[in-house]
This record gives sequence, C-alpha cells and structure tokens, in this order.
Amino acid sequence: MSLFAPPIGFVADTRPLILASSSPRRRELLDRYGYAFTVVEPDPTAECGICSRETPPELVARLAYQKAANVIDKLDRGLVLGCDTVAECVGIVLGKPENREHAREMLRRLRGREHSVYSGLCLWDKESANRIVRVDVSKLWMDAIGDSDLEAYLDTDQWVGKAGAFGFQDGPDWIHLRAGSPTNVVGLPMELLADSLTRM
Repeated sequence: MSLFAPPIGFVADTRPLILASSSPRRRELLDRYGYAFTVVEPDPTAECGICSRETPPELVARLAYQKAANVIDKLDRGLVLGCDTVAECVGIVLGKPENREHAREMLRRLRGREHSVYSGLCLWDKESANRIVRVDVSKLWMDAIGDSDLEAYLDTDQWVGKAGAFGFQDGPDWIHLRAGSPTNVVGLPMELLADSLTRM
C-alpha cells in the first residue's frame, strides 16, 4: 500500500471543503482521500511574516490561520482549510527554497541529520465562526549523501516549492521517515484533518 493512500475502510467527511492553498500536493491528497473540495488561493500577503521569536509549531499555526482568515473574508459561506508546512533542523526553520543555491544550502544542512517537519492546520466555518488550529510533526533522517548525488537531485528540480528543498513523496532513497505521518511531510496531515473535522 502506498504511504499516501487512505487506510482501509476510511470514509471522508462529506462536508465540502474550501482549500486555501495553491499546493498541488495538498489537492492530490484531498482527492486521494475522497474529500469534496474547491480551491480559493490566499493572497500572497497571507503567507508572509516570519517572526524570529516564534517556534516552528507557532509559525505554521499562525500561517495556516492567516491563510484561512484571508480566504474566509472572500466568502459568504463555507468550511475553509488552511495549512502551512516547514522543516526544522538544529533550530533553524527551512521553508521553500528561493533558488537552486538556497536549496543546496538547505540540503547540505539536512544531510547526516535528523530533522522535523511541522504542519499547521486551520479549519474555519464561515457561518458558525467555529475554528480550530492544530499542529502535527514528523521526524525524518537524511543520509549523508555526497555532493555529486546532491547536485544530481538539484538537477531534477523536484526541490522547487517544497519545504526543506525535498519532496518526500518523490521517493528519494536518502530520506527516511522515523516517526509521524507521511502525509504531514507532504504538506497536509490527513489523520489530523480527519480528527479535526470530527471535532468540528
């Protein structure tokens, strides 16, 4: 079974969601799990504002909230899902790389080390004003790959738009999940989403 497939017997919540994200990986996960949803992308300003005093869980929780809040203001009704994901290694937050050199720097920092991936999730119902913000974490290990392997990976452009400059779902054999949800690493913790919808 795929790491990213729903568990046997899983039944998706039937309430339609409004995904406040431009991420194709989040759309793919919602599709795969059978959720009904539409996409309303948040404004770029909703994703700004890293505060040096924030911990990674605080950062992703705030950004998920900001994305959902930005989209909720555009709607008359609906259940909005906002999410944000970062990697963290030795206390340094790693978001999406700006360019190849930035991606190389991130991967060099990660290799031969354990790191964490955090996702903040915000569900917000427009009509009732009920909202919930939660955070999930997964632990990964990156092998100490050599520079030639690192450059070969950079050549694939699979690092583009991905927190920590790698796509776990792309299957690199030098990244290993040690604890937590694999879908969290992709950018949307599906177990946490299902539980949060039940709580809502």
